[in-house]
Amino acid sequence: MPTLPNLTHPSPNDNRRKMSSKRRKTRIVCISDTHNQTPKLPRGDVLIHAGDLTNQGSYSELQKSVRWLEGQGFEAKIVVAGNHDITLDAPFFRQHGESWKWPGPQDPEACKRLLTASESITYLEHTSTTICLHGAGTEFSVFGSPCTPKQGNWAFQYTPEEAEGVWSKMAEGVDIVVTHTPPKGHCDGTLAQDTKDQREGCPALLERLEQVRPVLSVCGHIHGGRGVETARWKRPSRDPATCVDRGSLVESVAFWNDPGASNKKLSIVDLTIRSTSGHGLGCDTSLTRQRCPNSMRGRLGGQPDTRCTSPDERSRQPSSGDEKLISTTSLTESALYESEALRGGGGALEHGDIGYGSPDEATRLELMAGKDMPRKETTVINAAYLGPRIAGKPRGYNKPIVVDVELPIWDSSH
Repeated sequence: MPTLPNLTHPSPNDNRRKMSSKRRKTRIVCISDTHNQTPKLPRGDVLIHAGDLTNQGSYSELQKSVRWLEGQGFEAKIVVAGNHDITLDAPFFRQHGESWKWPGPQDPEACKRLLTASESITYLEHTSTTICLHGAGTEFSVFGSPCTPKQGNWAFQYTPEEAEGVWSKMAEGVDIVVTHTPPKGHCDGTLAQDTKDQREGCPALLERLEQVRPVLSVCGHIHGGRGVETARWKRPSRDPATCVDRGSLVESVAFWNDPGASNKKLSIVDLTIRSTSGHGLGCDTSLTRQRCPNSMRGRLGGQPDTRCTSPDERSRQPSSGDEKLISTTSLTESALYESEALRGGGGALEHGDIGYGSPDEATRLELMAGKDMPRKETTVINAAYLGPRIAGKPRGYNKPIVVDVELPIWDSSH
């Protein structure tokens, strides 16, 4: 199990701030699994990198990736490590580092300093912070973690028995979650020919996401799972003491059709108020919402990053069978109004406190009156840059995924 920092999370009521009724569009560019590549990125307010900056985490690899990140013109740059960034997991490197060939002696502390000492990068290692953007004038809270389920001999891994404890460290009320691994059943499909289960995400992470209900969950790791899904959580929020079937956590799922596939357009996800007129996830009426199928429940997957996977899964995730299509609905129903403003960030302001995230405008008054209302939906984004691995080698490259979302305008008087 990776060595995790000792975290304490204040009660949501202890850090509750007055929620701004005014919102403004914020553009977030998401990417993951660049593996030493330094692609050109579209413009935005925030850059999120969800891990696997390198192939094995040598100082020279990390230095190249950090220089690339520092050269990007984003006000905030949020980065987590991945299982391939081996030296960033110092205990693992000291125990298993000899299993890899290195260009020279490696100092894990010096490797990590490349990220932690950067003036423009917010490096999160199973920790939370808050971001306040001066340019966009908006704010949000974020939790980031490099941890992935145990498969092979890689950094930042945990066993199934450790999973619940690992994800219990995720702060309540956080607006954006950045993890290297995807949650089970969402943007984690591989279509591998040698496994019955085509979903390789983490079930414990899915359960924790249902409890926290962030606006966005950004991930990577499973290259073939690149895409976007919005999970609508069942209501009322589950009772952890009685609900054991994680499949029952999700009422329905909406799938993204990539508007940037096979053309020069951006791969964009539109969660702004404009999309309430019938456009969600950057799509039009081709968007479909389906009920969570039984075949997505109850199974653990195989080996990420090394299996033969489908060459093209970019437009949408595969259906899992027995699903029932229901009418298309706006995916911005809760995303528009569900973030409580907090401060912080990379090149912007940054603080380590986490406050309370609210659901939507319809329940905002109830929340301010003291009623804690859960969010309704979470949009999961697998932003893997390298394509699925075929015979151990990545096939092709994917565009970064651009997300437009309405966030609260921050108030400097608070």
